[in-house]
Amino acid sequence: MRLPVKRTEIPGPASRALADTLRKYENPNITYISPEGDFPVFWESASGCMVIDADGNSFLDLTAAFGVAAVGHTNPRVVAAIAAQSQKLIHGMGDVHPSSLKVKLAQRIAEMTPGDLGFTIFGLNGGDAVEAAIKSARLYTGKPGIVSFRTGYHGLTFGALAATGRSDFKEPFSGQMPPFAVHVPYAEPRFCSLCAEESDSPRRNASCMVACLQFVEEALKRSDIGAVLFEPIQGRGGIVVPPDGWLTRLRQLCDAYGVLLIADEIFTGWGRTGDWFACNRENIVPDIMCIGKAMGGGFPISACVMRPAIADAWGVSTGEALHTSTFLGSPLGCAAALAAIAEMEDNDLPTRARITGDYFKAKLLELQARHPEAIIEVRGRGLMLGLRFASRTLALSLVTDLLKRGLIVLPAGPGDILEFTPPLIIETAQIDFAVQQMDSALSATCSSQA
Repeated sequence: MRLPVKRTEIPGPASRALADTLRKYENPNITYISPEGDFPVFWESASGCMVIDADGNSFLDLTAAFGVAAVGHTNPRVVAAIAAQSQKLIHGMGDVHPSSLKVKLAQRIAEMTPGDLGFTIFGLNGGDAVEAAIKSARLYTGKPGIVSFRTGYHGLTFGALAATGRSDFKEPFSGQMPPFAVHVPYAEPRFCSLCAEESDSPRRNASCMVACLQFVEEALKRSDIGAVLFEPIQGRGGIVVPPDGWLTRLRQLCDAYGVLLIADEIFTGWGRTGDWFACNRENIVPDIMCIGKAMGGGFPISACVMRPAIADAWGVSTGEALHTSTFLGSPLGCAAALAAIAEMEDNDLPTRARITGDYFKAKLLELQARHPEAIIEVRGRGLMLGLRFASRTLALSLVTDLLKRGLIVLPAGPGDILEFTPPLIIETAQIDFAVQQMDSALSATCSSQA
């Protein structure tokens, strides 16, 4: 078991120098470099749950690098698979002369995903999978419109961005944005006008389920709606977990109105929430599922998986695929994904995420009890957890403070939430260390404000 070691100030001189150089060459909107010089650190290597920066400082990664490193950073099995494949075939011709690994991975995905999902379109990232899902719904239903959710996040390519419920990402590109998406409230009481008055009451779950699904049903009455796109748990939106029964009722509404249900499991899939896929919790089988992030063990690869009839709507290729890309079904990506999935299965990482997640959540609840003035709520499931703080200012200040204490964390939602999505192999002693550091940081902050 490994814990953070501090060798220089954080960020150290090497990270600060790299930040200065990056400012000269990268579009300034891409990487956030704080004016104070206290963010970011530049990664040099990573293993398991630990990251080492350019100055030799080590950090406990509570993000799994955006949820990607579920099997741990630089997982030996994934590394070996990539190394072996790189000696044989790095690049193939995915939609013309594919590698055999594309066949193996497509079959493996069909075996792992629920119900009769099993026909795949590969991509490189989550946005690719969402784009394929949106196109699939249009071809199958003949209708261009989709319903998606406020505070939801599906990617930043134009189709995925149109479905994303974030005006701050979309407004700079007004006039270019496709108009096909209708956004309705998700099951987050504090952002729903119909149940905001009960946001802190014991009845909030039932109230939110009824209220928010009324918005969905009203939108489904439009004649141009062909699908509903949703996250089983909203990640970037703030680790928002819908109440029990919400997914089941959403599935029922889609069936009643004859529209497709598209599950964006890019973040929640592959064991993150304590099940192989978050939809499994209520035995929901979506019509289309988008997967990625953890699937490649750190290598970029994603997939849009659909039911047979939806795949049939694309028609059979006559030599020109309607949706493809140069690196579709990359041999390296497929090799990495096959190794990562085998690692998850052999070590039963969904069960481990559920057990370890329960432990982590209990520790966060104890932390909340010690700092009730600062922590409003503990939320999440499995190893997809979040703390909601009393203010955005407090939460964002902790991101930098905890970095100095050896923890890598990210904000979520409107900025008042810190999310915790570590590698699924995180150990309880590492969780104890993380919570101790949060406790110390909050104690110091409260003392300074007293």
